[in-house]
Amino acid sequence: MKRIIKTALAAACLATAATSLVAAPASAAEPFKIGLIVPMTGPFASTGKQIDVAVKLYMQQHGDVVDGRKIQVILRDDGGLQPENTKRIAQEMVIQDKVNVLAGFGLTPLAFAAAPVATQAKVPMIVMAAATSSIVKKSPYIVRTSQTLPQNTAPLADWAATKGNIKTAITLITDYGPGHDAEKVFIKHFTDHGGKILESIRVPLQNPDFAPFLQRVKDAKPDAVFVFVPSGPGAALMKQFKEKGLAQAGIKLIGTGDVLDDDLLPAMGDEALGVVTAQHYSAAHNSPENKAYVAAFEKLTNNKMRPNFMSVGGYDGMHLIYAALKKAGPNATGDQLLAAMKGMSWVSPRGPVSIDPQTRDIIQNVYIRKAEKVNGQIYNVEFETIPNVKDPGV
Repeated sequence: MKRIIKTALAAACLATAATSLVAAPASAAEPFKIGLIVPMTGPFASTGKQIDVAVKLYMQQHGDVVDGRKIQVILRDDGGLQPENTKRIAQEMVIQDKVNVLAGFGLTPLAFAAAPVATQAKVPMIVMAAATSSIVKKSPYIVRTSQTLPQNTAPLADWAATKGNIKTAITLITDYGPGHDAEKVFIKHFTDHGGKILESIRVPLQNPDFAPFLQRVKDAKPDAVFVFVPSGPGAALMKQFKEKGLAQAGIKLIGTGDVLDDDLLPAMGDEALGVVTAQHYSAAHNSPENKAYVAAFEKLTNNKMRPNFMSVGGYDGMHLIYAALKKAGPNATGDQLLAAMKGMSWVSPRGPVSIDPQTRDIIQNVYIRKAEKVNGQIYNVEFETIPNVKDPGV
């Protein structure tokens, strides 16, 4: 009986420890651990691979020691599709690996799933990719270095209605959080300027076939179709847009930059030419910082990858972690790191950025771009800059 009681008590203690997720106090003698959770396999693997390379590049350039503290990155693949898997990995990283920071998060549902873990453990959670506006509200420990969809959508909608000679439009978005944000914000800003929305179409997140939806667009004959798809499916959409003959029918394609992801753009054909998008980063961004970044990124990948907007979310996420650790000190708690991150500003390969101290979201330039050939390759060439854009919300 005594043995049974002791076993039960031991099991109860373990369960309590696992449930509480309280991070142990840090010691400068221990490595500072960053738990990087991204999709390295599956349909959104491009996102994870871009972030992984950017993280490695930052550490190659800035070393793996900050203020005497060794930096260790623990990379885990969440596959990109199952929120419960991401949450389980985050819990394991906090309890077993004793990470000091969680980072990555390719899609919104995955960031939502991990948010309670960060809150309970009091561990900063750096969202390097996921883009739904409300993500930062899910935990006071979330800080974002990527983007929000409203942040990129609102400037494009304003441009389309006032400068793009677009009077009627259809919205075609992927049916999940960021797409819903993009849809709402585009409709509001476009109609506020007198534009007319003919229809709003939503496409499944998994295994999308755009053909029947694009046929509906063609039949409605708008001036333009505004699209949002997550990084990855853009090539398929562009192919089917061409096959359906929408451009020949006089229908323009505009969207957030995800559809013409720099990582995938070289593999797209000339159907991408002339497409106007809005985004916070382009590999063609004309600045000394970005030229150096692109050259280093391509060298690290043996010229097999071109950096995209996901990569700068990872690169700047690492900068934020390093800078916060320098500011707060090598033995900083999660709360001290978080306090150091709020209000921080720097010059990124994408341009000037800062962390809003109230929302913990990123403030950055948004660029209107057109896909053009530069030295025989297609790039998103910026032609208008909207400076210091905050997330406008939905």
